[in-house]
Amino acid sequence: MAEPVPVAASGIGGLVGRLTGLAGSRAVRWGFGLVALALAVWAIAGRREAVLSALHRLDLRYLVLAALATLVNEAFTGLAWRALLADLGSRLPVAAAVRVFFVGQIGKYLPGSLWPLVVQAELARDHGVPRRRAAAASLVMILLSAATGLLVVLACLPFVPSVAHSGYGWALVLVVPLLVLLHPAVIGRVLDRLLALIGGERLEQRPSLRGTAVATVWAAGSWVTAGLQVWLLALPLGLAASPHTLALAIGGYGLAWAVGLVVVIAPAGAGAREVALAAVLASSLDAGAVVVVVLLSRVLFSAADLALAGVGLTIGRHAKRA
Repeated sequence: MAEPVPVAASGIGGLVGRLTGLAGSRAVRWGFGLVALALAVWAIAGRREAVLSALHRLDLRYLVLAALATLVNEAFTGLAWRALLADLGSRLPVAAAVRVFFVGQIGKYLPGSLWPLVVQAELARDHGVPRRRAAAASLVMILLSAATGLLVVLACLPFVPSVAHSGYGWALVLVVPLLVLLHPAVIGRVLDRLLALIGGERLEQRPSLRGTAVATVWAAGSWVTAGLQVWLLALPLGLAASPHTLALAIGGYGLAWAVGLVVVIAPAGAGAREVALAAVLASSLDAGAVVVVVLLSRVLFSAADLALAGVGLTIGRHAKRA
């Protein structure tokens, strides 16, 4: 006879099922996709002449450098996830990590922030990694990204007084509990508790301080390169080349990403991230240039996601043939 499901676990499982059902519904996905597209069209149409003027000012050299910065950002993010997984007891080869992480990342284009976690857990199982361990690494990665992003905001925005007052206070309030949560003594217990609630086994190995520190370094590097991408896109459109504007781009992107993460039902923060980034850049660029920068930034990140997922799928096909 099957063991009875605890009431708490059953209730949480039902809630998770309803939420994932809502986030995964075709109507919700199309709805948010259309809203994001409408925002982009409205932004371009409302400032058509300014946008066309900004497009004429684009420099191919800066665009290529921005694309390279985007790829480095993606690589650093993948290395952070791989370090977290290794810290939990599964050190994947680089090729396997590319397949699992970057193919799973496509899940973020569905409404909800946990789809990559689900896909990565399934793909990691093909390489002998228990689902719970891969899922735990992906969950910690989300928390670590949020914490390091807010730390980058705190580090950069004080150098940009014009926007520091709007984002500094709440970033400070949010980052402290995240850092406490990410401490190995805390996050290990939290992960075990979450696994127990859904009826799973505990982790064989909890996160360590050293492993978390290694992943944090990679994650911090990813934020710097993401801001560098925005900075390189904005330079030929009128942004002054200075340490202050670089700090604005890095901190502004971290702030925008955090806003996109909060809007969990929007695919990859569609729309919300662009609006937040535009608000930060508005003090340093004309309206047309702001629209071009935020839209190009999204296009480059999406193109990099698709390209690296394609590499991961190719690796997977070769592995199956072998």
